[in-house]
Amino acid sequence: MEDPTPGHRLFLIGSEASAAMSPALWNPVFSGLGSSWTYEAWDVPAGQDMAGVRAALLETDVVAANVTMPHKQWAARTADTVTGQVRLSGAANLLVRRDRTLSAHNTDITAVAGLLGNRRQRHALMLGAGGAARAALIALKGLTGKVTVTDRDPQASRQLLYLADSLDMDASSVTWAEAQAQAPRASVIVNATPIGKGSDDEPAWGQAKLSPDAFVYDFVYAGHVTATIASAKAQGVECADGWDHLRAQAAAMVPILGLAPETGTLLGQALTAIQAKI
Repeated sequence: MEDPTPGHRLFLIGSEASAAMSPALWNPVFSGLGSSWTYEAWDVPAGQDMAGVRAALLETDVVAANVTMPHKQWAARTADTVTGQVRLSGAANLLVRRDRTLSAHNTDITAVAGLLGNRRQRHALMLGAGGAARAALIALKGLTGKVTVTDRDPQASRQLLYLADSLDMDASSVTWAEAQAQAPRASVIVNATPIGKGSDDEPAWGQAKLSPDAFVYDFVYAGHVTATIASAKAQGVECADGWDHLRAQAAAMVPILGLAPETGTLLGQALTAIQAKI
């Protein structure tokens, strides 16, 4: 494969980047493509002066950088050009170098939109109100009217409600118990919390019986099937788990980076290998 973009280094930037699986995902893919590209983790603590980070990303050997917490909002601000999705969300998880400029993308939104499809939702229940929930909400733009939000952080809930209002959604914030009580009436339930990381965690919404037309979107990935996904499958409702999201999010990078069509197959193989080791 001929590399489509000058440069050969890609990064994951985040406060705990070195603990992430991204290098283990992408380096086998680049090897399988016969590419000279390499993927590295770059720990950038919260509060660090980001001017040096931006300067480093503009070096001629850099292709792009994935960006994770707590720097997604910085990525949106520092970019020279942004997509409409980034403009709406105020966050980016991918910066691509073009000469001496950076373009910002949000492939989390693309992934959620692809997995949920273009189906109209009568009621979206957002469990958690952080960055993942924002991505899901924007993916539902124009597809849902009623939105219910819950989060332990009142400020996060207020910010998500503000976003929902800007998207012309009828949104309200409730307590965790009230949100769980609304789960049976929701047509899409988004778990944007860490619930499910523990093998003994219960489903994010508790033990309620869901609507037959519900879609459960669980951002959590782990070495076990989360109770949220296990319950959804037992009830016969559609669902997508954190591994599905990772695969879709990575696949969304393929056309942006100009990678070959076989990249999708290689990504699936690399993710399967990672899952087998967890």
